[in-house]
Amino acid sequence: MLVDFFGHLRHAGVPVSLREFLDLLAALEARVVSCNVDDFYGLARACLVKDERLYDRFDLAFGSYFEGLELAGEALLEADIPESWLREQLQRHFSDEERAKLEQLGFDELLQKFRERLAEQDSAHHGGGKWIGTGGTSPFGHGGWNPAGIRVGGGPNYKGARRAVKVWDKREFRNLDDGVELGTRNIKVALRKLRRFARDGAPTELDLDGTIRATARQGGLLDLKLVPERHNLVKVLAFFDVGGSMDDHVRVCEELFSAVRSEFKHLEYYYFHNCVYESVWRDNRRRHAERIPTWEVLHTYGADYKLIFVGDATMSPYEIVHAGGSVEHWNEEPGVAWMRRLLETFPKAAWLNPQPEAHWDSIYSLQMVRELMQQRMYPLTLEGLGNAVRELGR
Repeated sequence: MLVDFFGHLRHAGVPVSLREFLDLLAALEARVVSCNVDDFYGLARACLVKDERLYDRFDLAFGSYFEGLELAGEALLEADIPESWLREQLQRHFSDEERAKLEQLGFDELLQKFRERLAEQDSAHHGGGKWIGTGGTSPFGHGGWNPAGIRVGGGPNYKGARRAVKVWDKREFRNLDDGVELGTRNIKVALRKLRRFARDGAPTELDLDGTIRATARQGGLLDLKLVPERHNLVKVLAFFDVGGSMDDHVRVCEELFSAVRSEFKHLEYYYFHNCVYESVWRDNRRRHAERIPTWEVLHTYGADYKLIFVGDATMSPYEIVHAGGSVEHWNEEPGVAWMRRLLETFPKAAWLNPQPEAHWDSIYSLQMVRELMQQRMYPLTLEGLGNAVRELGR
């Protein structure tokens, strides 16, 4: 079986040598890991892959070779049924015909209808098409289906169609962890192409080549030469989308955040939700109390900063083009106005999107943001990150 796996890796473009394969067999014979697919994956990658740029290629080959591998019967019996499966019984399922009958309300009309329902309703409702409730076709509530409505309740971990125009619920976002190291090495390799080094400041580092030349000129008498420390001069201004649909991409965003913080000395970062408006924040735990005006950001950093947005651009189109379109507050100006100001101030810009590129054409808001970015949107993959770095380095 493992001989075939060795051939499969070589066929997939992973340059595995016979020596490395023998090392893997020796490790297995010594029972370095238990009989577990995850443990075997870690051991195999450590033994067979010597270049971190090949990790993705190895992962694809490993997944395709072991696809369909069944777990032991006891493991299947011990598996927990996901809580989300149990909760889905509370949500009605609608036929295509029922969904076709629902018409998408205009933004202003939707808000007016919501005010009217709040004034009229005096009890809980479920499964209907008018009142604020759950499991129905009404544009107000949660757990049902409507092309564009106002979600009321559902809690911070609610998973729905994600097409709400506004959300009436207390939502808690968490900061990205800059200490995450697992899986960040490939990202660091790609980001290093953006670095630009120069020496400035006081001479504090030993110049070995200069010392050797000066000592030779002095006939062997030691003549130490010092040079200033090398610094990465590239400045990065990053905006991270958090909460909502971005909860699905927290892991990869944390890996990116950790890599960016370690690679760039001049890094400034802010958080936003769905679209940038008149204020952003640095700490998600205090995002309601400590907002930073976007105007302040625009006037604090110079045009030499590289602007990077990280987000899935998945939202209601109202959030981009309408005043008051934000799901969490009433914004006086549409998000598109603030986006344009940022792009005018920082012309070197790119948008990194964790959403799989195959889904981009089916998300209208994503297409709008991509047009705003003048097509400078790239998937959050190693290839996409490399293309973004080349764009920012022009």
